[in-house]
Amino acid sequence: MEEVEWTPRQPRAEDLRVGLISWAGSYLTYEPYKNTVTATAKGLGRRQTWEILVSNQHDTQAVVRLRSLQGLYLLCEADGSLCYGRPRTSHHGCFLIRFHRNGQWTLQCIISGRYLESDGEDVFCTSRVLSAYHMWTPRPALHVHVILFSPLNHCYARADPTMGRVWVDAPIPCLEECGFLLHFQDGCYHLETSAHTFLSHLDRLVSQPSTQTAFHMQVRPGGLVALSDGEGGMLYPQGTRLLLSLGSSPHGGEEWFILQRCPTWVSLRSKSRKFLSVVYDVEVCAASEHVSPMSLFQFECDNETPTLQLRSANGCYLAQRRHRAVMADGHPMECETFFRMHWNCGKILLQSPNGRFLCIAANGLLMASATIPGPNEEFGIRLANRPFLALRGRYGYVGTSSEHDLLQCNMDQPDCIHLLPCRQGIYHFQGWILLVNNILRHLSALGKVRPQLLYRASGQQLAHGAGTQWFLHAIRPKWYPVGRQRRHYQRVYLGILGQQDAAYRNPNLPGETTTLNQTGTPESRSMRRISVTQVFLPSLAKHLFRATIHHKRPPPRPWCASDLKVEVSQDEPGDFSLGRQN
Repeated sequence: MEEVEWTPRQPRAEDLRVGLISWAGSYLTYEPYKNTVTATAKGLGRRQTWEILVSNQHDTQAVVRLRSLQGLYLLCEADGSLCYGRPRTSHHGCFLIRFHRNGQWTLQCIISGRYLESDGEDVFCTSRVLSAYHMWTPRPALHVHVILFSPLNHCYARADPTMGRVWVDAPIPCLEECGFLLHFQDGCYHLETSAHTFLSHLDRLVSQPSTQTAFHMQVRPGGLVALSDGEGGMLYPQGTRLLLSLGSSPHGGEEWFILQRCPTWVSLRSKSRKFLSVVYDVEVCAASEHVSPMSLFQFECDNETPTLQLRSANGCYLAQRRHRAVMADGHPMECETFFRMHWNCGKILLQSPNGRFLCIAANGLLMASATIPGPNEEFGIRLANRPFLALRGRYGYVGTSSEHDLLQCNMDQPDCIHLLPCRQGIYHFQGWILLVNNILRHLSALGKVRPQLLYRASGQQLAHGAGTQWFLHAIRPKWYPVGRQRRHYQRVYLGILGQQDAAYRNPNLPGETTTLNQTGTPESRSMRRISVTQVFLPSLAKHLFRATIHHKRPPPRPWCASDLKVEVSQDEPGDFSLGRQN
């Protein structure tokens, strides 16, 4: 792996987006229905997200335009008011950004020379005299699950849980230790590892966040960031082993990292239970019984199409070549590197551009030769660097607040959902999510545990829904949620890879009652069960979580772990207990 030349991908549009926080702690927001710009929002959402388009940049300043997610620009008018729309001239909407040493920005209108400022609510450009009211703090708007790439050392940051350190020595970000959660709190950032420890000012990993784990961030357009302790110390790789630690004398831009969203890496296993691996530099075969770096592939997909690209650890993409052979020597723009995905009960089938399906030949090589797919063309898929999920929807992250145990989809920070792999691409969510009367509830892992229940729910099948979404449904009509009509089911769609979006869909209006749900709070008076939490990988960008509450227990049928059923009983009001078979 030391000889592999890995080329980082170009920054995506998401990597170039930021939120701008005023001196009052509110975000610069565009109001689409009023054609105005304000600074009243307290959280980072879609209307608070701006893409920085750079036309000219130097060390301490840059000429930029700010574009919203709707494709319109932040514009300064002659009277100092702000609106958003399309520029009328070449300099209309251009701002000169100055990068200050404390990590803050000032934005000066190119035409009028006035600074962008806020009074806590309204935003305007009226003053040419710089003051604290003109300071804006940039906050990266990409997903919190990130990787850190050092362009000077050409390596990625990697957490070492055994030694309690972070090294910048990973040539390829295929390990889960290369992923970090970037938490924003009170104007500072906390860097959390995949093992849920935090990088501290003492260069060690600690178990809890504190003032010693808080770092200030300097942000540059293009995804460049630098972390400091606010007292002159900068975080950069030091020593022969490139230990990530605080220092006062970085050289040649050692303190700068490219902040990018953590990519998805997977392993593929054939029917013979051998992993696809790249051998002899470019050949792809099913020969290894154990996962190695050369048997991992970066999974790149588009949510709008059913096609994908698989990038191997040698930096090249799988591509169909002559004589139907599949080689790891493709480039990202080649049409031969795009494969169509088909899903079958947790396994995938890959269809090459010539219309044939990928299979394993008698000599073990990967070929595109099958005209009709069968078991030999199915591949088991397993996540390689996703020990947990951080779900983000249109309005924010999925998480709980300190005030109650309801799962909300508009949180500023996510709650991690740990994955327990089973088989055939199926995962269980560790962290109990219950759906009771249209409300998602989160049960702490510290509750009572009853090791009783692990059943396979019979009568379930995989069905294809609209677009690229898939769902499971129970075909037995006597299984139904409390307070719902027969055959009406509560479904919660959670996208967890790729874009990691979360959506909530409810076929019936909240508060609707039936003859089964007319006595106040039935969830506090009888036994409830949540059926299968089953995760498939359609388009590997959207997974499914479905919870159905029902009264009757299905016929017990022991099952290893392909379907998970969690028993929730209530012995006393407010006292829930969870059951899971060991």
